Amino acid sequence: MFSYFFRRFLLMIPTFIGITFLVFTVTRFVPGGPVEQAVLRYQQAAAQGGEGGGGTASGMDENGQISEEMMQRLKEIYGFDKPFYQAYCIWLWRVLHLDLGTSDTYSRPVWDLICEKFPISIIFGLAGFILSYSICIPLGVWKAVKHGSVFDTSSSVLVFVAYSIPGWTAGVLLLMLFGGGTYLNWFPLGGFESAAISKDSCLYSYVQQSVYVRDIPNEVIEQYEDLKELKNKGDTIQIKADHPAYNSVPAEKRAKVQNPEHKDLSLFGRILDIAWHMFLPVFCYVLGSFASMTVLMKNSLMENLGQDYVRTAFAKGLSEKTVIFKHTLRNSLIPLATGLGHMLSIILAGSFLIEKVFNINGFGLLGYNSLIARDYPVVLGSLVISTILGLLGNIISDLLYCVIDPRIRFS
Repeated sequence: MFSYFFRRFLLMIPTFIGITFLVFTVTRFVPGGPVEQAVLRYQQAAAQGGEGGGGTASGMDENGQISEEMMQRLKEIYGFDKPFYQAYCIWLWRVLHLDLGTSDTYSRPVWDLICEKFPISIIFGLAGFILSYSICIPLGVWKAVKHGSVFDTSSSVLVFVAYSIPGWTAGVLLLMLFGGGTYLNWFPLGGFESAAISKDSCLYSYVQQSVYVRDIPNEVIEQYEDLKELKNKGDTIQIKADHPAYNSVPAEKRAKVQNPEHKDLSLFGRILDIAWHMFLPVFCYVLGSFASMTVLMKNSLMENLGQDYVRTAFAKGLSEKTVIFKHTLRNSLIPLATGLGHMLSIILAGSFLIEKVFNINGFGLLGYNSLIARDYPVVLGSLVISTILGLLGNIISDLLYCVIDPRIRFS
């Protein structure tokens, strides 16, 4: 078995090279790349400055076009001055040294952008993943046990209705019904946390107490360097209850933070705020895999319930509960193990359509916006992460096969 997985890990290398080389080659030849966009911006800036057709702007010829020297310089800046195969080798060498380049749009290292967006996608993806399996497996088992009953029929209708609605489409509908106040104003329109908390919000009660720096005794201010800096910024500067100098101000001068934001909430309040923003997006995440996983679980369990070893177990006098949960359920989970490995990439990469609908600034939305803006360093950096996760997911699926079914051996 060790040799099998060792070969699988080695196979990841040519697979990774093939995927990245194909996409890298496409970015070299697709129209509207970063060089063309830079030329367009340069021409527009020259035209607005009244120099577009005069041939006097630096890098412009007599016809108001980009000169050959300027074009060559732009190609060097964006890495288009070399043949695509040579440029790919240079890019791959940098990737091997954990250098994904610098974003053309944000002018920041791609690694920093990805690390900044990853936690958000992980939170949403992991919550959707856990809820999907926590709901679909028990529901599939119950539908198999109650096959043909009213519960099975009615739940099948709901399952297939959910299957027919894409997650991002459901997100648009849910925002229209429950967000923004068009019909109901139960949930926010998007984002990951509240930018401002009004006094009529249910979260306002969790806003922390604060005091003005001007009300803190001078002898206390002298003990803290940060308070000295804050005092020089004005009389409206506040500190919250978590600061050691807070207790030095009398109770009658304490009040809630003015113009509170998410960071001004207590720990429990911040958790509630994030959960409030997560409810609709996570629901859409779960909706995408709800129907397929439920039906797969039901059909797999029903197939195993018809096997000879199950009839033998019943003939020995074992209870239905024991037969299902001790003997049959484990074998029925084998088809779901395939999805467990692939869910790794979904958890971390996120769903860019759902993130787009709910304006969640996660990893999926980063890749989508970068593709639209032709920010190829970020696009390729996202591809590296997604490809590695997908390849690892395939190997994890095989490992789960072995864990769930001891009869499976890769030798």
